[in-house]
Amino acid sequence: MSTRISRQDLAARIAADIPEGSIVNLGIGAPTLVANYLPEDEEIILHTENGMLGMGSAPEEGRIDPDLINAGKQAVTAVAGAAYFHHADSFGMMRGGHLDVCVLGAFQVAENGDLANWSTGAPGAIPAVGGAMDLAIGAKDVFVMTDLLTKQGESKLVAACSYPLTGVGCVSRVYTDHAIFDVTPDGFAVRELFGDNTVAGLRDLTSLDLADAT
Repeated sequence: MSTRISRQDLAARIAADIPEGSIVNLGIGAPTLVANYLPEDEEIILHTENGMLGMGSAPEEGRIDPDLINAGKQAVTAVAGAAYFHHADSFGMMRGGHLDVCVLGAFQVAENGDLANWSTGAPGAIPAVGGAMDLAIGAKDVFVMTDLLTKQGESKLVAACSYPLTGVGCVSRVYTDHAIFDVTPDGFAVRELFGDNTVAGLRDLTSLDLADAT
């Protein structure tokens, strides 16, 4: 059995945890995959920071509307009743606490819920904070979708972020290719394991004292 699940499977797992009736923003990159797995029999409204409420899944090949894109400039669809509005109004929704859930990528997440996802701080790194800081502090629940380990094998779950912060104490839950982790007042708690992972094995990978909530 594998110790990891695919991004598609992880996106489907995140989609299953989004409550019906939620207004949701999906961050640039892997989080956009979540749109393809939302249940069709539930009302979950997708928001995109470039000015759309009621975003649908990715369009079928040959049915792309060049005027319908998300914040990552990817082609999207619009559901019945979708609304379009000014960029400033979209950010007002984000900053005003009107989003129930946002799903963001991450370079690091700290035990206290701090999020770093816009820069590694390396010399010459291109700043790319975008609307992530507004989403991180404005959404009622912040879900992070990320690989547990970097390409160098380092844990993205850390005791304290060493990269520039996007938001302080903002992350609710972290979905990784190895397991799902809740952010609690006592640090990370393992909520669900994937494949043949164990809590003890994850403690070794992260060098963190993970609680077992499975």
